[in-house]
Amino acid sequence: MELGDRLGLVIKRAEQALIARKTAALREFELTVPQYAALLLLASAEGMSAAQLARESMVTPQTMSTVLANLEAKGLIAREPSPMHQKLVVNRVTPAGHAVLLRADAAASRIETRLAAAFSETERDQFRSLLERAIADLTRE
Repeated sequence: MELGDRLGLVIKRAEQALIARKTAALREFELTVPQYAALLLLASAEGMSAAQLARESMVTPQTMSTVLANLEAKGLIAREPSPMHQKLVVNRVTPAGHAVLLRADAAASRIETRLAAAFSETERDQFRSLLERAIADLTRE
């Protein structure tokens, strides 16, 4: 197979281009893409553990631990023991975190909107469907 025919390389290049754009946009808010993703997840489902956030963000637990420590140091999240389980720490977005997330999400959404505008609605649906099929195939045992 020719190097230019490898779908994995094209997918990776697209991902890197998207992450580079988001990284640049989020710099204004002093957030990394993983920090933004964690805030976004927590805002939609407060009380998630670090392990849950790591799984949902597709990063290692060690990476998520660093992400959460940095967000806590910035005052954007609070971490406290779970009322349900003594050894479990749950995370929630602080009011300052919600304020930063609101502005950061607007910037990130502009990038996604720009990407979506490169395709017609039919193409977006087809693209999404093809990517979902690729995911299903790659995750099948």
